[in-house]
Amino acid sequence: MQITLSWPSPLLSPNNRSHWAKKQPVKSAYRNEGYWKADALGIQLANYKHPVKITFYPPNNKPRDIDNCLASIKAGLDGIADGLAINDKFFRPITIDFGDPDGKNPRVVIEI
Repeated sequence: MQITLSWPSPLLSPNNRSHWAKKQPVKSAYRNEGYWKADALGIQLANYKHPVKITFYPPNNKPRDIDNCLASIKAGLDGIADGLAINDKFFRPITIDFGDPDGKNPRVVIEI
């Protein structure tokens, strides 16, 4: 199955030093996005390992740390796990990669 999330807000980056009260609504909205997109699939997964492939399609060619990108989508992954009724500890192994930049439609594609 494939779930596409929007490109994460800069507020979700682990390098962002904004106040938690500013970040919280953005984090909640991204988690809700993950939840509703997963819930719409109408699938519940069993509690055993599910390989996950994450591909980031950034808005531009700016260099990015892949580990920071993964940390930026944590709320979205938590929402997906909630929507699939599974603990996210069963998302493994996780493969992470970058696709070509897409200025018109930056996104994160998650294949489970």
